[in-house]
Amino acid sequence: MTTQLQAPPEAAETKTGHIARIVVASLASGLVAALILVLVVVPAAPEYVTTGLVMLAFASGWAMLAGLSTRWTDQPQRWARVPAASMAIVGTALLVTAPGDHVMSALGWIWPPALLALAVWMIRSVRRELRSRTRAWLIQPVCAVLALAAVGGATQTVLESMDNSLQAPAGQTYAIDGHRMFLHCTGTGSPTVLLASGFGERSPSWAWITATVARSTRVCVYDRAGQGWSEAAAGPQDGVQLATDLHALLASAHIARPYVVAGHSVGGTYNMIFAARYPAEVAGMVLLDSATPEQFTALPNYPGFYSTFRRASGILPTLARLGVGRITSVTVFGGLPTKARNQERSFNASPRDYQGQRDEWSELPTAFSQAKALTTFGAKPLIVVTAGRGQDPGWSAAQDKLTLLSTNSVHRTIHGADHAALLDDKQYAQESSNAIDEVVAAARLHAELTR
Repeated sequence: MTTQLQAPPEAAETKTGHIARIVVASLASGLVAALILVLVVVPAAPEYVTTGLVMLAFASGWAMLAGLSTRWTDQPQRWARVPAASMAIVGTALLVTAPGDHVMSALGWIWPPALLALAVWMIRSVRRELRSRTRAWLIQPVCAVLALAAVGGATQTVLESMDNSLQAPAGQTYAIDGHRMFLHCTGTGSPTVLLASGFGERSPSWAWITATVARSTRVCVYDRAGQGWSEAAAGPQDGVQLATDLHALLASAHIARPYVVAGHSVGGTYNMIFAARYPAEVAGMVLLDSATPEQFTALPNYPGFYSTFRRASGILPTLARLGVGRITSVTVFGGLPTKARNQERSFNASPRDYQGQRDEWSELPTAFSQAKALTTFGAKPLIVVTAGRGQDPGWSAAQDKLTLLSTNSVHRTIHGADHAALLDDKQYAQESSNAIDEVVAAARLHAELTR
């Protein structure tokens, strides 16, 4: 009997998918998803939303790597399930619990060592499981970035906890509409000068000017809600609400009117709103390279700049948690006195202050519109001081128009100064102080003549 040999069973199909393409596509999809979510879908969201969505987007990328590599290649990257699950859990927890700044700061003692341990474990796992050039030029660099983020986060947490610059200086805080606001006054005399900081500035930015103006009259500097030594407000703060809070702050501190208001950048806009709402209390005004109520129409480049920063502002608190603010802050406020410079730089590195800036930026269009209520300052003294360097198109003409608010006005251009130098450069800050002193003197003369 002749037997016929049977062919062996057909070997199982070998998975030969290109692992490198899957690695690149997976990680790129996570990054793109994160950018779309925080810059397009929910721009300028609260910190917990931004961070939570970024975690979920990155988790999807790692999950995609684990799933596709297992299904389509002979190099399954099952280890990627661990970062996928970890980031998904963290992201979901942030979105569900909605932690505030204090909780996020407390978590800064926990997440950096956990992230560092995860990054080290991932590097070891990928060395065992992945045989591709993407291991050296993509996966391991990504793991190194995670480790660097952990180190930066730990550094930020430790330095912020040790930073004596953030302790409140001389001055007081007052309960205003559910939050406490910081106010510091020095010098004696009338009228009292009120100083309003620009965007991204706080009360220490006036150090040169307060020291000079206090020689001739009383001068007060304050921090808006959510910035500097003032607590955040419960809700949005447009220009009218800021003026209302300032008025209540002055009443609580028993600061007698009349006032000469001086504002730098957007602080000038806030002072215009204050003057429009309380005209009998404002005896004079100084606008230091002030924003204009017509910011969106008078400056052709401003709408695009505003929109771009508005979208990016939501990720700034998250980046500050990683210590990025400590790196960028060393380039600003360099001309201030040492103590004030350290205070401003410490605040400028703080996630809390970036949250305040994000909230304020979102309300600027409303504030500019509200400032248009000041159609005339009458014959009250007004000095417009304009920086001569770094002007955007339309800025000079807008400054000229601000001068028309009063029939008793002067427009002075400081040719060597840029926008920031009017406060933080000692030489140019003296020019700003001189303008304030001139308006104080004019207001006093007017008061004497009308007695």
